[in-house]
Amino acid sequence: MLRFNSLLIGALAATVSAQTQVTVNAGTTYQTMDGFGFSEAFGQASNFPNLGTGGSNPQGQALDYLFSKTTGMGATILRNRIPENIESSNPGCPTCTPNYSAGAWNGQDEGQVWFTQQARARGVKYVYADAWSAPAFMKTNNNATNGGYLCGTTGHTCSSGDWRQAYANFLVHYLQLYKNLGITIDFLGAWNEPDYTTNYSSMLSDGTAAASFFPYIRSTMDSNGFTNVGFVCCDAVSWSTTKTMIAQIQAAGAEQYLSRVSTHAYGGQPTTPLSTSKRIWETEYADLSDPWVTTWYSNGGAGEGMTWALDIYNALVGGGLSGYLYWWGGCLNADNSCLLRLVGTGNSATVTPSGRLWAFGLYSRYILPDSVRVGTSGAPSNTKVAAFKNTDGSIAVVMLNTNTATQSVSVGINGVSVSSGTAYYMSNSVSSISTLSSSLSGGRLTATLPGWSMVTFVLKSGTSTGTTSTASTTSRTTTTTTSIRTTSIATGTGQCSALYQQCGGIGWTGPTCCSGSTCKFSNDYYSQCL
Repeated sequence: MLRFNSLLIGALAATVSAQTQVTVNAGTTYQTMDGFGFSEAFGQASNFPNLGTGGSNPQGQALDYLFSKTTGMGATILRNRIPENIESSNPGCPTCTPNYSAGAWNGQDEGQVWFTQQARARGVKYVYADAWSAPAFMKTNNNATNGGYLCGTTGHTCSSGDWRQAYANFLVHYLQLYKNLGITIDFLGAWNEPDYTTNYSSMLSDGTAAASFFPYIRSTMDSNGFTNVGFVCCDAVSWSTTKTMIAQIQAAGAEQYLSRVSTHAYGGQPTTPLSTSKRIWETEYADLSDPWVTTWYSNGGAGEGMTWALDIYNALVGGGLSGYLYWWGGCLNADNSCLLRLVGTGNSATVTPSGRLWAFGLYSRYILPDSVRVGTSGAPSNTKVAAFKNTDGSIAVVMLNTNTATQSVSVGINGVSVSSGTAYYMSNSVSSISTLSSSLSGGRLTATLPGWSMVTFVLKSGTSTGTTSTASTTSRTTTTTTSIRTTSIATGTGQCSALYQQCGGIGWTGPTCCSGSTCKFSNDYYSQCL
């Protein structure tokens, strides 16, 4: 009998624990998000105009896969390459007038002009233009390839002189070329992988040398009307190098010139915090070794969708990143260097998305620019959870189930009833982002996570439940609160808030509503008697 009771208690406990409650704590805030994206550098952008617009419209399919918020990835950041050959002729000295007419600019920019126009038309918020190298004659090795340093930066002198101002002029000229075409560039970078020497366009630097260039580029952008363009540095190969470079930039007193800090992840993932007040982007990473796969999950391979879902999660939560970009969006390659494989041209071309694209989509579609990562509590076993509050008030809750078995979850928001919600997912059972069955009860959304799946819950809140959370922010987040004058009325049992006055919110210690009105949620920091 004792054994039977023990088994019964164990079974009841298993039943109770079978569903895990996950609660969003919107008052606990972390980094502000910019978005997700990719590049079409080195001529990949020129492949898209060659796709047909008749028949099944492969060109439209490709662009939808990359930019649509309903049928594709929903990218919000595009990274372009600034080719050094737009000024290929040495003018003779750093202060001599540059001869751009001899350069390679033809108004197409290796297809990037057309592609950027398409991206903007389809909702991309940020365009980031980045140079791999300065023109050869501005560098210590007199070569656009094989490394070399920018002449005049700290520790790197050249007999031809100091080319820092000339390089700043060159970069701003590129901004002007796009402006003349009606295209705004939002962010500008001067280095790509400055910790790596290679036989294609490349330029070396450490943080100290880079910092000595920052005042030149900032003042040149400002004096030419590009005050709203942010400067980004330094797209290093690895996270460890980025940490070192930023420390050197800070030591030089030059962090003030940066709008964003950028890194790649080939030599190490950005999974640990970086000491900076700037938003951080991972601007290039891909599986460059394996043959093309569309797989969501098999064995944790480098090109699988679930692998990338986890990589992005670890960067956002562990590294505090605000942006995450793949290498190429679409390409003709038969490997995993892109998210979308293009085969052929014209109306007979085929366009095939990968599981990696859908992993990006479950972030990018629902975690919108200017959203803020917020706190959560509770998580099923071997399941990663993160939440993001969008500016429209909706909350995206990402869950990654790394179990073979399913997991039942109930998702809610601390102090607020969920009024509506939808769950979107990817697993081996579907070929693209699909809607997961869910139910709303008691102000919470309930669903079952498939094995080896990524699920994004999009929640909208209703009325306050009368409980609040305590705000806690990281050093990289600034919270602004407004003092609200309230009116309270003395009653036989104490104070109460009058009609239209405050009755709740994060940090609220005042009274609740007087009889005849109800405390209604307005936002995390303010509920009102109505």
